[in-house]
Amino acid sequence: MQAHWGLRTDSGMLTKKGKYGLKALVHLSSLPAGQLAFVNDIAVANNIPKKFLDAILGELRNAGFVQSRKGKEGGYRLARPAAEIKIGHVVRVLDGPLAPIPCASRTQYQRCEDCDEATCQVRHMMLEVRQAIAEVLDNRSLAAMRDADNDDFPAELTSQI
Repeated sequence: MQAHWGLRTDSGMLTKKGKYGLKALVHLSSLPAGQLAFVNDIAVANNIPKKFLDAILGELRNAGFVQSRKGKEGGYRLARPAAEIKIGHVVRVLDGPLAPIPCASRTQYQRCEDCDEATCQVRHMMLEVRQAIAEVLDNRSLAAMRDADNDDFPAELTSQI
């Protein structure tokens, strides 16, 4: 897997590819076990461009998250139970490292050329940010994400949106 540092937008760490991939997986996880879904149905239901979704589902298939069947009766389904798919793993596959900067990454570490990592306050803060992100995403399954009751979203976070 290659780091995708340059593809992130200033508005957040999750790219459209990551967001659409998660939406597609949630869609598939809400179907009865083993039922196939057409790419077009997933795209329309989740407002995702079909060609982009085709590419994303290909990556998710290669990573072992989904299975596909070609033909008239074809489509996509989850390759394993939603409870076994961790959101952090999906995000890393589609978007690369969770860390906001390369020197704070555990999976795609790259040394900074312009600072002393031992004393760099920016790196130390970003290590803490990376850890907080990983704590949430690596401990949340696709099933938990799908079944989340949006009413329990912390009030202090909704006031910041």
